Amino acid sequence: MTIAPVAHDRKSDLLDWVRTNREHVVRHGLVATRSTAWLLRRELGLTVRAVESGPHGGDQQIGSMVIGGEVTSLVFFWDPLWAAPHVHDVLALVRVAVLHDIPVALNPASAQAMSLDGFTLEHAATGAL
Repeated sequence: MTIAPVAHDRKSDLLDWVRTNREHVVRHGLVATRSTAWLLRRELGLTVRAVESGPHGGDQQIGSMVIGGEVTSLVFFWDPLWAAPHVHDVLALVRVAVLHDIPVALNPASAQAMSLDGFTLEHAATGAL
C-alpha cells in the first residue's frame, strides 16, 4: 500500500497532519511531488519517493501510479480558491483517483478519518464511520 500525500499551497497543513498521524502513515510507502517529498524528509525524517513537482507533471505521474495500482490512497490538500496554473492536472489526479475507487482525502478532517481507519476505509463501506 502506498499513500500519495500532495499539497499545493497547504504544505504546512499536510506537514501538521503527517506529524500528528505519523504512526499510521509510516506503515505505508509514500510518494509525493518533489517539494512535498523534500519537506517530509527534512522535517520528519521520512522515506518518501519523489516525483516531479506538480506543475512539471508530478500530479500526472502520481495519477499514473494510481492507474497502475501502486498508489492506493491519495491525501491531497489544496486550496480550492487558489488559481493554480496547472489546475487541470490537479483535477485530473482527483478524477483518476475517483475512477479507480481509491480513498481520497482533500482536507485534514477526511485525512484524519482515513488514517484512523488504516487507509482502507473499510468502515465507510459498512456505514460504521
